[in-house]
Amino acid sequence: MAGNEVLVDFVMNPDSELDERSQQILNMEQLWWKYAGAKEQAITKQFSISPTNYYQLLNQLIDTDAAMAYDPMLVKRLRRLRSTKRRVSGTVGGER
Repeated sequence: MAGNEVLVDFVMNPDSELDERSQQILNMEQLWWKYAGAKEQAITKQFSISPTNYYQLLNQLIDTDAAMAYDPMLVKRLRRLRSTKRRVSGTVGGER
């Protein structure tokens, strides 16, 4: 892969309320499995942030109406996965 190559095939939707980076994050979640290598490596290369920061941004993003309008099926799936993980780990609603 070339040094400057963008990993996620991306065409910005100018009608979306989301900025370009937010759209790229959602597209990464939709398409990351298409690219060789670990997802964490792709995140670091694509966004120049740590995977931890990426997942913090993603969790904030999927709680927005703009993200829901951009890709409702993806956002619902990600919210469901997050909810399941929280239930399993016992962190629903914060610290216990």
